[in-house]
Amino acid sequence: MRVGLLHSVIRKEEKALVQAFEALSDVSLSLIDDRRLVYQPQRKPMEVDVVLARSLSHSRNLNAVRLFESAGVPCVNTAEVIDLCGDKLRTSLALAASGVPQPELRVAFTEETALQAIEALGYPAVLKPISGSWGRLIAKVNDREAAEAILEHKATLGSYQHSIFYVQEYIEKQGRDIRAFVVGDRCIAAIYRTSSHWKTNTALGAVASNCPVTPELETLCLQAARAVGGEIIAVDLFESDRGLLVNEINDTMEFKNSIATTGVNIPEIIAAYTLERARQGAAEVAHV
Repeated sequence: MRVGLLHSVIRKEEKALVQAFEALSDVSLSLIDDRRLVYQPQRKPMEVDVVLARSLSHSRNLNAVRLFESAGVPCVNTAEVIDLCGDKLRTSLALAASGVPQPELRVAFTEETALQAIEALGYPAVLKPISGSWGRLIAKVNDREAAEAILEHKATLGSYQHSIFYVQEYIEKQGRDIRAFVVGDRCIAAIYRTSSHWKTNTALGAVASNCPVTPELETLCLQAARAVGGEIIAVDLFESDRGLLVNEINDTMEFKNSIATTGVNIPEIIAAYTLERARQGAAEVAHV
């Protein structure tokens, strides 16, 4: 099977995936650098049976996958999943439609209504851009003066990303959250991310430790994955007095801090799943 690994830069995760694919005897792996190809709709830029989408840029990842799909190449994740998970509002709506518990949310389009939304939720509250990762441009708003200053700043910036005010209930998470990894119909591993800062992203220095995959955690993560249609995703969750709450879903998950921490060979499982998707696609073509 011919597997394409779509990427921009090669991070530790992509190096681990290359090793995992190369260990499979029936795989021919092609590295697809999104910076070097010219794409033509409904034409394959290279002959592959499946594409594993790992571009660092959300827009490149999304549109390269759209172009591969237009040529009949199955992709993991699909363009629809990438598009949905890259938009926090769309993700929240999908989770709500599937009954997945999550923090309270308000959305507003002006400074005045955004301030009303924040005060309806109560201080502190969290302001997020509707797209983005690694905890960037997220603000914890502790009082009205901070809210007015941050809202004015966002409105003055004027970009699409700042013109929609996504206001989330602040969850007191006692210094940690959970990142769980879903591949296919399994929650394969999970970590706690612990930090003295209110942001618990490992990209910002949080420490990873193993989190047991309980039946409750697995059930909720699979429910969240189905809500967005994701095949290989990371689910970020908060522990709260209301139980587990899904915070966000990542379609191009980082896992370099989680392999040794959990004892689970995450890239090996991803590679095996991607190969199975290639086989399924080949079988569907043969049947037609």
